[in-house]
Amino acid sequence: MTATGFETHDHSACISTALAAAETCCTEHRLQFTKVRRRVLEILLHEHRALGAYDILAVLAGEGLGAQPPVAYRALEFLVSNGFAHKIEKLNAYIACSLPGQDHSPVFMICRSCQTVVEAQTVLPAGQLAQVARDAGFDIERAVIEAEGTCPACRNSKDAASDAPGTKA
Repeated sequence: MTATGFETHDHSACISTALAAAETCCTEHRLQFTKVRRRVLEILLHEHRALGAYDILAVLAGEGLGAQPPVAYRALEFLVSNGFAHKIEKLNAYIACSLPGQDHSPVFMICRSCQTVVEAQTVLPAGQLAQVARDAGFDIERAVIEAEGTCPACRNSKDAASDAPGTKA
């Protein structure tokens, strides 16, 4: 399993690569990558945490791109249905896909302290979930796994705070 997001990286390259992949996919599949859809994807890519539809709507409204909830929800529906974004059910929020245009089984790690969400990919046929499904005679076609815990930054800051002089452990 590989993950993208907790480590330091070139964020502007991350954004431009994902936008280019979305544009290429839309061109190849004759999908309309409208100004609002593109902007919503840019907003999601700018963060490495999930955003609610109303958070996105506030940005769109501030930029004069629409102030009614359907504007954000339609763009998000397009992005999710075409694999450019994912809905994080636990948070009722959305995150840009770290592997746009690629068929994959995402696993989301959600930090309960800072709400950072990192997407990792896994291979379902090789995992324990797949074995349990096979044993039950079930074929998994799609699965989304959300795991909640503590990211390295929050864990390190918590460890640093507990190591500080005068702090009780």
